[in-house]
Amino acid sequence: MARQRRERSKSGIYHIMLRGIDKRNIFLDDEDREKFLYTLLKAKQSGGFSLYAYCLMDNHVHLLIKENEEIGNSIKRITVSYVQWHNNKYGRSGHLFENRYKSEVVESENYLLKVARYIHQNPVKADIIKSPSVYVWSSYNKYIDKYYGDNVQLDTDNILNYFNNIEKFEEYMMKPNADECLEYYNKTKLTDNELKDQLEAKYDIKDINNISKSNRDRMILQIRKETGASIRQLSRVLGLGRGIIENATKIG
Repeated sequence: MARQRRERSKSGIYHIMLRGIDKRNIFLDDEDREKFLYTLLKAKQSGGFSLYAYCLMDNHVHLLIKENEEIGNSIKRITVSYVQWHNNKYGRSGHLFENRYKSEVVESENYLLKVARYIHQNPVKADIIKSPSVYVWSSYNKYIDKYYGDNVQLDTDNILNYFNNIEKFEEYMMKPNADECLEYYNKTKLTDNELKDQLEAKYDIKDINNISKSNRDRMILQIRKETGASIRQLSRVLGLGRGIIENATKIG
């Protein structure tokens, strides 16, 4: 089957996700992360793209980029150099990233801000840290540094223009949400029937409407964390409105 052609962004802005092949960790220590950031900024300089946000997780990376050259060429600049260095360091060969990176177009101001927040909150939603401000491998603190007048190797103006001060920026970026932007879960995607069978074996979901709101919300949140199911799928399987699912997941 032929690959589906990528959607082209009218704005030139893309949310990109690079994943380790076979769910492999692409960063094994902080030196790896520092090298990737160096490679990313060098590729930015060579390719001329704008970098709005990033977040480095163990086995995947999120980038928010506005292309200058064709976006695929920029991704090659980033990945090829890093993979060569990584393979040499660890005495391995072959692919490190999945051959086909994931991408989505970003064509509205509202979605631009939402994707930036999603990227900065990625380690929060993965239960690694409690606040984006304490995660050193994302661009969140680069924005904070910019507010204090520091020079940063990040294109911050396009996002900071929407916030009058640092307090507004922090309020928005730290706001609990149920955003689903280029979702990534280290789980196998189940059909609705498979997910329902799995949940019925562990939870009393048939009576989910008859338990207290607090207990129901805790159950929904636990199910979401365990399965990685989307809000839409949980709404279908549990027979609850999307608003109920969204509100329950915000508490986590």
